[in-house]
This record gives sequence, structure tokens and C-alpha cells, in this order.
Amino acid sequence: MDDRDKNNDKVVQDLYEKGWSVVDNYISEAFRKDLLCEQKELLMHGQFRLAGIGSGETFAIKPEIRSDKVLWMDENLLTPIQEVYWNKMDRLKSAINQRCFLGLKSFEAHFAMYPQGSFYLRHLDQFQSVQYRIVSVILYLNDTWEESDGGELRMYFTRPDGIEEYQDFFPVGGRLVVFLSGEIPHEVLPTAKERISITGWMKDRD
Repeated sequence: MDDRDKNNDKVVQDLYEKGWSVVDNYISEAFRKDLLCEQKELLMHGQFRLAGIGSGETFAIKPEIRSDKVLWMDENLLTPIQEVYWNKMDRLKSAINQRCFLGLKSFEAHFAMYPQGSFYLRHLDQFQSVQYRIVSVILYLNDTWEESDGGELRMYFTRPDGIEEYQDFFPVGGRLVVFLSGEIPHEVLPTAKERISITGWMKDRD
């Protein structure tokens, strides 16, 4: 069994037992650098747009809620490096289906860039107009990250006694965070420097 399979096994086991997982060094350092380089090139060409909330007719850009910029990937127009990433997510999706029986059928993702000072207030990834989002997957691409840089992903959990707790995770390059989209409220705390990731969702519809 190679490291890739071991990583996927850990994600699947964690997801089954507690609904979320964090795995460091999910991808190789060389692949992380390739993805980061591609993201920076796309950003330089001005292809990123301010992210919004909601979808369809309810979509709106509200910088008081979220202030990141995104570039959606087109499954039919993937670059070679994006295709490698997409294939990795397909393998993970299959592994999750085999153990967790979530009926995952497809995947969508975008590059996300949080400029210095940006954030995303507490929210759920699954809401009324996107109930088809079942599993959220975040892959961080940053070269370096210090505690003073901020930008933590804060995930909230409710204990059996009803008391809410949270855990913070820094966006360390190569770190993969996976969680059930409809069950884990989360937020991105203000970042002191540019913060890069790929955020995706495994869906139960095509």
C-alpha cells in the first residue's frame, strides 16, 4: 500500500467515525509547487473573481461576509496539472463511497485566494440551494505559514452534552481538510498574508 492509499484510508476512517479529517502532506511537495505555480499564473492573468454567497438568483457578493477571490475549474477544460489533482479526488471519492455509502457522483472545485486582511464568516457549505454538496475538500498550497499569519480554518463541533467546541487548523501547504458539508460549521479567520487553496465539493448528483 502506498502513501496515497494510506492517506485516503485515514480520511475515510475519520469521516466515518467523526465526520471530518485533517491529513498533512497529502500531496508531494513537487505537486504542491506545481499547483501553486499554476494558481499564481492564473491570478496574474486576472482570471480570479470576488467570491459570493448563495447560488443562482440568490447569488450575491458580500465582502462583509467573505472577501476571498476564486477561479472555478471546468471539468471539461482541465489543464494537465489540474487533471492530476482531479484524478486524485476521484480516487478519494471512490474510497469514501466504498466505506461511507454517501452516493457521491461528481466533484466541483475552485482555486481560492484570500488577500491579506480577508476572511469568511461562519457558515455551512450545504444550504438550501446546494443540498447536493455532501463532502467538502480543501487542499492548501501555501509555501510557508506561521502562527502569526493567521488565516486559520476554524471548525465547530457540538459535544454529546450540547456544548459547542472548536478546533483551528492553519493553512499549511500540502494539508488536506475533509468534512461533511452539512454538518460542520466553519469559518476562515482574518489572514495576515495571501492564503492559497483549492476548495472542492463531492456531490450526490452529476
